Amino acid sequence: MLAGCVTPPASEAPPQLRYQPFAWSAVPGWSQDALAEAWPAWQMSCRALLKKEAGRAVWTTPCQAAETIDPSQPNAVRTFFETHFQAWQIVIDNAEGIAGNTTDRGLITGYYEPLLAGNRLSDARYRYPLYARPNDLLTIELASLYPELEGKRVRGRLVGNKVLPYFSRAEIDRGNSTFKATPLFYVDDAMDAFFLHIQGSGRLQLPDGHVVRLGYADQNGHPYRAIGGILAQRGDIARENLSMQTIKAWGRAHPGALPALLDENPSYVFFREVPPPEPGSLDARIDGPIGALGVPLLAQRAIAIDNRQLPLGAPFFLEAVDPDSRAALRRLTMAQDTGGAIRGAIRADFFCGTGKEAGERAGKMRETGRLWLLWPKGQKPEIRSQVSEKPF
Repeated sequence: MLAGCVTPPASEAPPQLRYQPFAWSAVPGWSQDALAEAWPAWQMSCRALLKKEAGRAVWTTPCQAAETIDPSQPNAVRTFFETHFQAWQIVIDNAEGIAGNTTDRGLITGYYEPLLAGNRLSDARYRYPLYARPNDLLTIELASLYPELEGKRVRGRLVGNKVLPYFSRAEIDRGNSTFKATPLFYVDDAMDAFFLHIQGSGRLQLPDGHVVRLGYADQNGHPYRAIGGILAQRGDIARENLSMQTIKAWGRAHPGALPALLDENPSYVFFREVPPPEPGSLDARIDGPIGALGVPLLAQRAIAIDNRQLPLGAPFFLEAVDPDSRAALRRLTMAQDTGGAIRGAIRADFFCGTGKEAGERAGKMRETGRLWLLWPKGQKPEIRSQVSEKPF
């Protein structure tokens, strides 16, 4: 009984997220960044945040103040953020595998909106389906039973009077006879289809030249597993050479082994066709895919975060390394998206844009980086939960 009352050593304590206040002059790159470039993304965050009751309590003051700002005046934008926000660096104490057990660094990757060749009908070329959300996919919100599990959900399907796990990638791709879903489109490359699932949204160019946009509709509930790590473990690709490009090249060089490799990631994404934005609107000017916040993403100014630990919609200042120039990448961004592979407090996926060039950049981006949360002055950011944080 006495042993149960003893406080464990610090090294055995669970990892813990901590916010450390920073002066603006101490945030590296803040004074050099063209903050006005991020203004449309900030406007989008306000539009979404103020629709939520909890969001209005936190964001009403800065969002209303933003309506008086002329974004064509860079000094006005900088003054706005420095007046209405406090910068808080994200730090993890008792971080697993970290010398000294405290770190302010984590993994920064890149993602993009792919442009694929597609068709509404299947034929000899277009053979790989992209499905709409199945009607039999159940989503169970656990907070309705256990309030402490707010935000947690499970997905499954009803068989008789039992809820079973939904079909895995292997079961769907192998044509399980009980899987029923409507194909929205078909694409001509299995690897491109797979990476579209990872990105969560994209555009398709149809045979007549028309371009349509696909957005995330839902997911089958299975955990995401990175196939790049599997290739590295097997020695097929050296870990230091892992990128989207090298993984695609391996898949196309080993078509017979590709289906088994893709099956290693049981997670499967379902899509919806996204209508074009109203001409002349802010959505049309941003012209990006719709993120988890429900707003279009501005290239180079939006990130995906783990919203179990960090606030979706908030501004974050990011420090990483540009994968092309190897120069410091220091940007004001908005956390407007999430992803199955984004796990951890010091973890972000940087939205690089649309198309091949953006894909090349995103595929090479795997950097050590830091994050600062910008939170309205006079309030302290909420610590949501203890975290598991490891170096990469």
